[in-house]
Amino acid sequence: MQPLKEQLARIKRLSKRTYEVWRRQGPRLVLAKFFKKLYFKLETTALPTSGAPEIVHPVSHYHHWIREYFPRNSDLRQMAEIIPLLNKPLFSIIMPVYNPPEQYLRGAIESVRNQVYPYWELCIADDASTAAYVKPVLEEYAAIDSRIKLVFRPENGHISAASNSALALANGEFIALLDHDDTITPDALYHCTVMLNYHPEADMIYSDEDKVDEGGGLRDPFFKPDWCPDSFLSRMYTCHLGVYRRSLVEEIGGFRVGFEGSQDYDLVLRLTEKTDKIFHIPKILYHWRMHSQSTASELDNKGYATAAAKKAIEEALQRRGEPGEATPTEGGHWIVRYQIRDYGKVTVIIPTKNLGSIVNTCLTSIFEKTTYPNYEVLLIDNGSTEPETLEVISKWRAKEPDRFRCQPYDIPFNYSKINNYAVTQADGEYLLLLNNDTEVINPDWMTAMVEQAQRPTIGAVGAMLLYPNKTIQHAGVVVGLGGVAGHSHKNFPYGVPGYYYQLHTVNNYSAVTAACLMCRRSVFEEVGGLEEELQIAFNDVDFCLKITEKGYRNVWLPHVVLYHYESKSRGEENTPEKQARFHQEIMYMIRKWKTGIDPDPCYNRNLTLDREDYSIQI
Repeated sequence: MQPLKEQLARIKRLSKRTYEVWRRQGPRLVLAKFFKKLYFKLETTALPTSGAPEIVHPVSHYHHWIREYFPRNSDLRQMAEIIPLLNKPLFSIIMPVYNPPEQYLRGAIESVRNQVYPYWELCIADDASTAAYVKPVLEEYAAIDSRIKLVFRPENGHISAASNSALALANGEFIALLDHDDTITPDALYHCTVMLNYHPEADMIYSDEDKVDEGGGLRDPFFKPDWCPDSFLSRMYTCHLGVYRRSLVEEIGGFRVGFEGSQDYDLVLRLTEKTDKIFHIPKILYHWRMHSQSTASELDNKGYATAAAKKAIEEALQRRGEPGEATPTEGGHWIVRYQIRDYGKVTVIIPTKNLGSIVNTCLTSIFEKTTYPNYEVLLIDNGSTEPETLEVISKWRAKEPDRFRCQPYDIPFNYSKINNYAVTQADGEYLLLLNNDTEVINPDWMTAMVEQAQRPTIGAVGAMLLYPNKTIQHAGVVVGLGGVAGHSHKNFPYGVPGYYYQLHTVNNYSAVTAACLMCRRSVFEEVGGLEEELQIAFNDVDFCLKITEKGYRNVWLPHVVLYHYESKSRGEENTPEKQARFHQEIMYMIRKWKTGIDPDPCYNRNLTLDREDYSIQI
């Protein structure tokens, strides 16, 4: 009989695999959830050991993930058997070279030669390397593999010029970019080929990536979202592995001299103005080398890249007719502040009932801090009876007669119905849904939200909401998290960067919370407002999903920050009636949106749906 530890480990593996299979099939969702819960229960159960329980660090989680999902030799053999059944494009791998350490250069070339997919050419442009070993190494590989093509530049022109020299050698329908000290996984081009067989219209493909340290260890996986244009304006997250249709790259003029260090960023900014046929492979296909001279190790090694990125972003904004400024944020990333074309009126809609001091805090913060010049506050009184609240309303009517209105609407509480009614009473071109238990922190909060809401491509705009102890309550909504939807980075300390600087950058999300949500009135009316069947929960998620269904993008802003004293107004879900209603609203969302089944495109299927911390799903 197997030892208990081995039995439990085997059950864990089986339950995990059963869950993964059934999760994708949908109809067996209930059973899938059972096996999921069983797996995670076992995962968090300490197995019998002779010593202290093992502490599982994130790197251990990733090593576990690697063991589960990286291809084995048997997997690679199976891929090779499938290749004859596929349409087989030629990939031209572009690799500029300048004095890389010899072992890393060899490793990069060998990773291409080890591809299970054989239809490739490696186009290498040596940028006048001064290291004596570079030319012999390149010629050695070209002699043993005819798919390796070389050009030796007579003088150093830096990476953009060298990349264009390599591009001039290319004959493939698609190009892939490889740095001279990085490696690609053996199945990288195979998965790109499979994607192109499913989506022959694709003009750009990118994958997830990780880093390889100087000891050869894999670490720091970056599991990316699908294509999110506003996230991309804040950080060059697509990065490696990047595959692009060669004709389109040539149409836009290849790599631009003067953008060295951010030449790939500039290339993709220009390319994605020509196409929206962009696809993401949620697999680790690229290992980014960490060593003393690499950007993967220290951004300061290539400080010129930061200046080039700013230039690339701001030129893109001008080309797109949305001028603005790219302001730097931590990690070498950016926050775009757009010029406001017209300071249209904003109606701030605040439903409330009683809780006068809380409402007064909210109103005081708005009127004393807001610098946006054209707004009104519309308070919807849902049957207040407390004298203090009535006094607060009277005070603000007298103090702000031109900017404050209170409209009574005494019905049984239904958040969606109250806000829908409020919109019929609002004068603003922009609607800002705001909870009565919030407090404005930064004066330009409304300005920053209008900057985004004015853009024709944008639907809902959300903000960073903090608990009173300065931990995060809301930083965007991930659909499927916790079953239906959950808050990104909930309970993280304010100021930390989050998952790959997610908390310091502008990002697209499938949804944002209506505790502070702005949209154009036209968008609100186009989608039919809030769903009144969802009286309390998930009405904002449903609203945002209706917006994305219409082709708009929702965006979350890290530089708009408010306190949110959550649940002060309506209390906790702690009665049978409230719990029954909450269950009904869960079922509504599952039936309508298949939440928990379809992956959120602004998240990644390799990340957990059980916690709000962007940890790896294992």
